[in-house]
Amino acid sequence: MFKILRHKIKSTATSQPSNYPTIQPFKIWLLVFCFAFGKSMAQEATATLEAWQAAQQSLVLLQNEGKLLPVKKLDKTPIFWKSYGMDEGNAFEATLAKYTDPLPPAPLAANGIFILALNAENYATTDPGFKNLEIAASVLKGQGKLVAVLFGKPSALEKLELFRQADALILVPENNAAGRSLAAQVIFGGAAANGKLETDIGTFYKKGAGLSSPGNLRLGYAPPQSVGLDAQLLTDSISAIVEEGIRAHAYPGAQVLVAKDGKVVFHKTYGYHTYDSLQAVQPTDIYDFASVTKTTSTLPALMRLNGEGRFDLDAPLNAYFPFYKNSNKAHITYREFLAHYGRLQPSIVFWREAKNKRGRWKMRSFKNKQSKRYPIRITDNLFLYKKYKKKIYKGIAKLPLTDSLSYVYSDLSFILYPEVVERLTGDSLEAHLKNTFYRPLGANTLTYNPLRFFPKKRIVPTERDTFFRHIQVHGTVHDETAAMLGGVSGHAGLFGSANDLAKLIQMYLNDGTYGGERFIKEGGVKEFARCQYCGKGNRRGLGFDKPLIDYDPAKSYVAKSASPESFGHSGYTGTFYWADPKYDLQVIFFSNRVYPDRSSRGLYDLDIRPRFQQAVYDAMKKR
Repeated sequence: MFKILRHKIKSTATSQPSNYPTIQPFKIWLLVFCFAFGKSMAQEATATLEAWQAAQQSLVLLQNEGKLLPVKKLDKTPIFWKSYGMDEGNAFEATLAKYTDPLPPAPLAANGIFILALNAENYATTDPGFKNLEIAASVLKGQGKLVAVLFGKPSALEKLELFRQADALILVPENNAAGRSLAAQVIFGGAAANGKLETDIGTFYKKGAGLSSPGNLRLGYAPPQSVGLDAQLLTDSISAIVEEGIRAHAYPGAQVLVAKDGKVVFHKTYGYHTYDSLQAVQPTDIYDFASVTKTTSTLPALMRLNGEGRFDLDAPLNAYFPFYKNSNKAHITYREFLAHYGRLQPSIVFWREAKNKRGRWKMRSFKNKQSKRYPIRITDNLFLYKKYKKKIYKGIAKLPLTDSLSYVYSDLSFILYPEVVERLTGDSLEAHLKNTFYRPLGANTLTYNPLRFFPKKRIVPTERDTFFRHIQVHGTVHDETAAMLGGVSGHAGLFGSANDLAKLIQMYLNDGTYGGERFIKEGGVKEFARCQYCGKGNRRGLGFDKPLIDYDPAKSYVAKSASPESFGHSGYTGTFYWADPKYDLQVIFFSNRVYPDRSSRGLYDLDIRPRFQQAVYDAMKKR
């Protein structure tokens, strides 16, 4: 075939009139190849969408006792799943894991849900392992609620009595990746079930049978074309931009997630954890959020408390923090602080303040051995005085205000918000956040101090600290002040995966609801996300960042097409998210740009964030 193509190209090139520019045969071949490749990519995208649509239309919910599905109250419902006749890492189990973490099969509470899946094309009642399936189903049915999922031949249900007795039963004739993913989404409300049987199944189920269950209660997972995005343009543009950053050593690896209309339509990883290329970035990796913490930890708590009438945005600082009643900041309101409009200095380098003129640690600051008086671990050889938090509070109290009232981005008030939340809720910040937001959302990787819960290799490393801790920071917070606060602060310290962050951001886009639950009073997110002092030249919302009032590509890290209603935040370690309610759109970019050290500015110099975000808007417009 290539010989024929070369011959045709040669003939075409030599037969041109002499007054025409000569086209090199290789260039013609390249044009033909690019056209064919582009056409092939478009056909592949069309085939993917058609497979997804076919799977969605053919999936049938045959039983749903007590409206068990979609699963409700993730934080109060133990869930376990088991698949038979399916490869490890199959799309069904992979999608289930995007919603919650599986628990061991026993012992489980009576309210537990057991998801049992069978690939009918790889299993038959005569198979030796079929008896094990019957035993498993019997055990599960006796312990809690049973959700049975059958992939492949519908007729297999005639011989699966235990499946027919399940509390919920899903039939998935399209036994492919799309069908398997959609089945998992139906269980958790990420996709709706509306299909009907096309034929009788023995005497048990008649043609036309099928129940309906709602979708869009939680994030779904779908092809970009299903929400009107150009899949090829989206993939090609984002990949080119992110990979450019890797080649320029802006970061060793990264990942990008795009969700539109409540569906994750793009989630791709690039590069490695470090420049030695030993560990590739995975979608489930956990990142240090840095300042993204400002809008994902204390801020949702304050939004909820405000909606409950327990936190007044226009109250002065000392109203909820009496420690500051004699401070020059006592009268400044929380609204002003949250909008970075409270005349605060940007920050204080507290670890440096703990040193004397000779460069040694001051009394009651740090010791190289842990004790009752020095319990706060910074590294294996550095421990902080137990009451040092009070010194941090005093340092903020004594700091002079800026000379004039203007927008100044500051960490300092966010350091104080954990204390405010704890005073108002009577619980520790971390416990309150997990019980009120993260666990009910199914966002189980969102946590402070992640090494308590996750293996180190799943956490992406940040900087080789050569001036304070003198270690490779990996699994502990990068921000020095947050480290001195035990890893828990309102300005930095939170870790998590992109998929779990997307759940929280989707709750914001839903104006405070997710999974059928209301987390924040209606209108609460909109109030915090609106520009508070635009008339005074301050673009910020309450906690949230906003697009520039007058767009300037030289100053903006946000895409030009982002609407004025949009909001988000960035993090020093190389993290970023942006939500646009106008388009029900969110984008997440995670990298560890501070590895091996913070001197790398490629993320900023190459405009990675606004460019990849603009590529998403362009893919939306193209359709």
